[in-house]
Amino acid sequence: MPELPEVETVCRGLASCLEGRRIERVDVRRSGMRIPFPKGLASVMQGRKVTRVTRKAKYILMYLDDGHVILAHLGMSGRMVISSEKVSPGRHDHIVLTTNEATTIMFNDPRRFGLLTFTTDQELAGHRLLRDLGPDPLDRGFTPEVLSQSLRGRSTNIKSALMDQKLIAGLGNIYVCESLHWAGISPRRRSLSVPGLRAKRLVPAIKKILHEAILAGGSTLRDHIQPSGELGYFQHQFHVYDREGEECLRDTCIAKGVRIKRIVQSGRSTFYCSECQR
Repeated sequence: MPELPEVETVCRGLASCLEGRRIERVDVRRSGMRIPFPKGLASVMQGRKVTRVTRKAKYILMYLDDGHVILAHLGMSGRMVISSEKVSPGRHDHIVLTTNEATTIMFNDPRRFGLLTFTTDQELAGHRLLRDLGPDPLDRGFTPEVLSQSLRGRSTNIKSALMDQKLIAGLGNIYVCESLHWAGISPRRRSLSVPGLRAKRLVPAIKKILHEAILAGGSTLRDHIQPSGELGYFQHQFHVYDREGEECLRDTCIAKGVRIKRIVQSGRSTFYCSECQR
């Protein structure tokens, strides 16, 4: 599933071709994906100018000039495909937008776990998909003090806690593994032991890993492709994720020949170094 850096990359691609443009045509090619498309979707979008494209956690938000907001989620395999040439939609292109500059944006999703719906700017904060989300890890308000407060009294392991969208919005398996390694914190550690000094290491690590991943266009493991058609390449910078049995890249670990381990937590693979993550 695309995580925060991949969604941010998609938002930036969409912003470059949608902001300030008018949606001239909307072709809804099926009844829905993970949830049905709402009635009137095409009429809400058609003829409207897109004023802003942004992100909330893993959701894409497209603001229209009449106060409506289009809310999209890429699901497991969804992607936005942008073309400046006339193209014929394929079987997995479920919604096709055409702008006044003849740019085509296709919401492609082979597995159909994504979604697209609409709300209004006034109702956005209370929308059922967004209202229970925690703080965005890239916001200035996400600080070691905020994380510490959220973790106090939680007995679950820190890996599982960081993937709880009600605690922090947007983090997934890849970037939690990488952030914990950068901060030198074991994914097995109980969350209640992280507040304080460890949180002061962890929050900057999370922000650093996310910023680097966004600059790299996200990680392409299976489905993620940037709107431009390019692949993300942060996977070439992984230190622990999907590196079971390979050497830890920290100098102290290389000298000892320490290798990355894989365990399963909450049904998900966790990759870490038992030597430098405590």
